Amino acid sequence: MSITALARDEIRALSPYKAAEQVDDTIRLNANEAPFRNPAEEFQRPLNRYPEIRPVRLRRRLADRYGVLESQLLVSRGSSEAIDMLMRVFCRAGRDNVVTMSPTFSMYRHYATIQGAECRAVPADADAGFAVDAAALLAGCDDATRLVFLCSPNNPTGTLVGRDTLVDVLTARRDRSVVVVDEAYVEFSESSSAIDLLDEFDNLIVLRTLSKALALAGARCGAVIGHAEAIAMLDAVQAPYALATPVVEMVDLALTDAHWAEAARQVALVRTERDRVQAALANLPFVTRTWPSDANFVLIEVDDVDRVLAKTRADGILVRHFADDLADCLRISIGAPAENDRLLRCLGQTGDA
Repeated sequence: MSITALARDEIRALSPYKAAEQVDDTIRLNANEAPFRNPAEEFQRPLNRYPEIRPVRLRRRLADRYGVLESQLLVSRGSSEAIDMLMRVFCRAGRDNVVTMSPTFSMYRHYATIQGAECRAVPADADAGFAVDAAALLAGCDDATRLVFLCSPNNPTGTLVGRDTLVDVLTARRDRSVVVVDEAYVEFSESSSAIDLLDEFDNLIVLRTLSKALALAGARCGAVIGHAEAIAMLDAVQAPYALATPVVEMVDLALTDAHWAEAARQVALVRTERDRVQAALANLPFVTRTWPSDANFVLIEVDDVDRVLAKTRADGILVRHFADDLADCLRISIGAPAENDRLLRCLGQTGDA
């Protein structure tokens, strides 16, 4: 069965928006655009003209980078837009559900709620390093489960989803659910991408972003990768002219081999700093537990979370505090070496107080 059979009926019947034709070196009197340029802008493509309906060159370059066909990739405004579109394509309000683990990225629940779909979160065991239990995850699924979200490495725990676990979930939910692997942090791990499973599983969707390893969070640019039929449905749902001209031009300039090589160097530095920071944190007397991380952050458990937060904030350092099962935990992003040094000095003083 094609993955399209899992989509909402009205989405399968949806045709993409027919935008005004775009042809270079023509007099464009077909899109109600201003005939003059704004004096404040300086871009290769003038801002009085709409951007490309879809950024063709950018799509091609990202497809080449990720080793997929252009028809298998849609450029998105970060991973968040991709999550939203997936909810709208596959989930019927009041009828379908989404399954994920807990704790994980809160936007899965957020967009499920907006769509009117139930979000079922299967708890992961902190004592087991928050590893995903395939049997438990599958037990949370039923005939109305349209999407299964797995963040790998997971935010905020830094935990990888094992390849065997992923294959078990994909196999069990074949023809029944779309399994979405969110790889926002995969460059910081030694794990290979799930993209290489696309040929085997047509119910797999992979999310990638340029926000983390490529240091382009402000550009809001990412990619949804899957089988061409699924990408075509997402394309029909995505707004026309979704990516602004300045974003497309800037990202395109950042995708040279030299920039990718520099990004790899910076990622290696972050990984080294992550191991250094984690080891130092584990030795602090008020840190009761740390977990291994394959991302650009570490998760720690502390004795008095309010006291630690007050100390870091007073020193001009912001870290992330979560509630519920992680009420005693802090997620600490890995900064530049000098920033990490300042954090450790601050927390060392907290330990001595």
